[in-house]
Amino acid sequence: MLRVPTPEEEDRRRLVRERKALTNERIRHVNRIKGLLFSQGVSGYEPLQGDRRKCLDALITGDGRPLPPALKAQISRELDRIELLIQQIKDVEEARDALLVAADEPTPALLLSLKGIGPEFAAVLWSEGLSRKFDNRRQVAAYAGLVPTPWQSGQINCEQGVSKSGNPRLRSTLVQVAWLWVRHQPNSALSQWFRARVIQNGGRYKKTAIIALARKLLVALWKYVNAGVVIEGALLTKPSA
Repeated sequence: MLRVPTPEEEDRRRLVRERKALTNERIRHVNRIKGLLFSQGVSGYEPLQGDRRKCLDALITGDGRPLPPALKAQISRELDRIELLIQQIKDVEEARDALLVAADEPTPALLLSLKGIGPEFAAVLWSEGLSRKFDNRRQVAAYAGLVPTPWQSGQINCEQGVSKSGNPRLRSTLVQVAWLWVRHQPNSALSQWFRARVIQNGGRYKKTAIIALARKLLVALWKYVNAGVVIEGALLTKPSA
């Protein structure tokens, strides 16, 4: 199954992909600062707090000394980069939200109408998967790499884990959405299925069950945005249109 996206569809993906790259870069700078401070016996400093500069000036080493000047200057430059990234992430998020509002199809609004799905998840689900055309639910799951991999040897015929051959961004986002779905949609049929599956396994294999839930949720969302089939027991934050 291959359908080349249009230039417009491909360009639409850049916002969510750029945001992911920016947040990953921000994490690297935060970890670098914490590592530098930990080498001086300092812990508990949060570079993403609004008073990051003031807190940096008040830091002392584990043996009671002020931070060495070269180290403090290095951390200050790291904070410069973090503050630039924070502003860039904000700009990207504003552009993403504007794109969702101005969309010429109902998919983004339908996704945002579900409790537990915010602008970032809605943008990823829409741009990376649900904007494409699929003939059946197996194609939907296969595109995200969430279908089981068959294995056969002699008379033994069983299924292994998911193939992971599809869109990795869509797959990782769906796993996150599945965890949030269980939390924010506890009375939905999908959440009840997940809890029953976990109880059946004695509380084990939660990760395996959440992957199965992600597959079911993707198919349910596909039916919801394409055929208007509301997920059983799902709560809406606002009426869908």
